[in-house]
Amino acid sequence: MLGTLATEVATKRPDLLADPVVAALADMPTDAGDVLVAPIDADLADTAAFCAAYDVPLDASANCVVVAGRREGVTRYAACVVLATTRADVNGVVRRQLDVRKASFAPMAETVELTGMEYGGITPIGVPASWPVLVDAAVVAAPLVVIGSGVRRSKIVLPGRALADLPTAMVIEGLGQPVTA
Repeated sequence: MLGTLATEVATKRPDLLADPVVAALADMPTDAGDVLVAPIDADLADTAAFCAAYDVPLDASANCVVVAGRREGVTRYAACVVLATTRADVNGVVRRQLDVRKASFAPMAETVELTGMEYGGITPIGVPASWPVLVDAAVVAAPLVVIGSGVRRSKIVLPGRALADLPTAMVIEGLGQPVTA
């Protein structure tokens, strides 16, 4: 258990998940009992506020950001998962993985539309099947991590290694770079 979260098996609480997340969990190879969900105050969904309110260490919280880049007139997307103590190396590691000249965070409205998830609740579970899911090795090494659930009113708790089992996951050493003051 992490912090003060009141978790339940995620597949038993589809009301706490975005529709694409519910669908993806049904196909996830990880044992369904290993993926938990906890209701939270939607106003506390942002990482710093969430961790403080629910006693979850930042190094047990993972953020998922959607990055986009263009090549030959086609926009390429990736879902990037890094610990909250780091930032995704968008213009280095991610740009090279997408094979684009320039990469940046995808616009909020576009991200919401393409994922079917709420901004502030984006999760790698259930992103479009054509997107690579880039997961920092430190996330995979974590015994348990908290990630978004596709909605702001809950969080998913699962073993970090479970994210490596996502269909398009690529575990990348150094994807997350330490946050500098």
